[in-house]
Amino acid sequence: MQNFPILSFITLLPLFGMVILLFIPKKQELIIKSTTLVITGIQLVVAIFLLKNYNYSLGGINDPSTFQFIEKFRWIDISGFSWIGKIKIDYFLGIDGLSIPLVLLTALITFIATLSSWTINKSVKGYFAMFLLLDTGMMGVFVALDFFLFYIFWELMLLPMYFLIGIWGGPRREYAAIKFFLYTLLGSVFILIVMIGLYFSTTETLADGTKVFTFNMLSMMNPQNFTAQGILSPLNPGNLRLIAYIALFVGFAIKIPMFPFHTWLPDAHVEAPTAISVILAGVLLKMGTYGILRVCYPIFPDITRQLVWYIGLFGMINIIYGALCAMAQKDFKKLIAYSSVSHMGFVLLGMASLNSMGISGAIFQMFNHGTITAMLFLSVGVIYDRAHTRGIEEFGGLATQMPIYAGFTTLAFFAAIGLPGLSGFVSEAFVFLGAFGFGSIRVLTVISTLGILLGAGYMLWTFQRVFLGGLKEKWASLKDLTFREYAMLVPLSVIIIFLGFYPAAMLNIMNSSVNAMVKVMTNAQTFYGSLLH
Repeated sequence: MQNFPILSFITLLPLFGMVILLFIPKKQELIIKSTTLVITGIQLVVAIFLLKNYNYSLGGINDPSTFQFIEKFRWIDISGFSWIGKIKIDYFLGIDGLSIPLVLLTALITFIATLSSWTINKSVKGYFAMFLLLDTGMMGVFVALDFFLFYIFWELMLLPMYFLIGIWGGPRREYAAIKFFLYTLLGSVFILIVMIGLYFSTTETLADGTKVFTFNMLSMMNPQNFTAQGILSPLNPGNLRLIAYIALFVGFAIKIPMFPFHTWLPDAHVEAPTAISVILAGVLLKMGTYGILRVCYPIFPDITRQLVWYIGLFGMINIIYGALCAMAQKDFKKLIAYSSVSHMGFVLLGMASLNSMGISGAIFQMFNHGTITAMLFLSVGVIYDRAHTRGIEEFGGLATQMPIYAGFTTLAFFAAIGLPGLSGFVSEAFVFLGAFGFGSIRVLTVISTLGILLGAGYMLWTFQRVFLGGLKEKWASLKDLTFREYAMLVPLSVIIIFLGFYPAAMLNIMNSSVNAMVKVMTNAQTFYGSLLH
């Protein structure tokens, strides 16, 4: 496998599947769905293979030799520009301890979302074609190490998600799709501007000794590669580097979504089909925090250290505000959407700790939130398919009519609360331990613990209203889970329980990379200070 482009395979396989779907007659809906399931199933198998063959001892952040399964070749090479010189863009893929958990999560959630999409009966061919295109964009973000390539994959997701919400969504689907599009496009513009600024501030030495500007993110992480004339160089005095960091951070924060850029999320979740809500919460939200960890932190470690208290502050706001909003909801799906805002705040808080325990907890929380929230949205989809309503107050007593469904949903609820023995507890505990150990955000951490209490409040209150009490007569004919629904919920349940009892299975994977990132952040002040002097 050493010479096999496995990262290109896992990334471009859904795109190949999309091309196959274009040649299948639109009336052959079962073949279209089965083909998509096979494609995403193969992708999941490859992701498991990558995990099995991943070397835990290597942890790359800014050192190319510590990345694994690397693919790199010259993609675009144009010369003759008078003031730019040669434009060199590489096709550069690789994974480390930061990206491998999210590669696995993307493959897993996409496969389960395919099963959830089995009930789609409107323009089936178009739906699954957009679905596979979205899959390629998501996977590409987590394996790209060239900023230009990263941006292409980042933007690639925008089009299919817009159509998946706007065509196959609920009654207000056009409004939700346009809102999602505009918010995300605004963030993308910020990212693009900073990316161009970084390109003209960073050089790379070719084999013949020629220095050229580069989009290589690993080169951007090395301060010695910045040019003195570069507008975003640490050697260039002024506030442009600070402004660029804030713009880049906001571009990624919109995707998290971080308060106050969160308002697109509830609308998108409520109007999107169940499978797209699963992908949105399970994978897309993680791309914002991943972008901050992959790009903002190691390229701007000096600025990160200056602004880390504000990152912790917004994390705290997300936790408390999201939980309070969730408690006020009467729509089951909207409640889970606001709970995602709250739980992604834990990721921000862990990232603000700048220590191994907190950042490990943040990355682990990204993975756990992906599996737990996917299970919660699937549970909402199960009851909506039968009752055609998501009103929490309209239910009651479902535990007697659908006991197995109630059991799976209970597991997801308690995992979201952070019950010991389930995966959510470990990641939240690491976040709080790490954040409390960082003095400047200690007070913010203590306040953020209210989020656990509020989370238990709205989850248990929702469980009481939906599953306990007397069963209303109109729900007396509801059927329990089908085989397809078992196939969606059982794998997620197993992962939640397994990682609750054996979190080292995931923590060991990311440990070396997290330590490397913490070292970069710790040395930033001294190293960047020496450059300026």
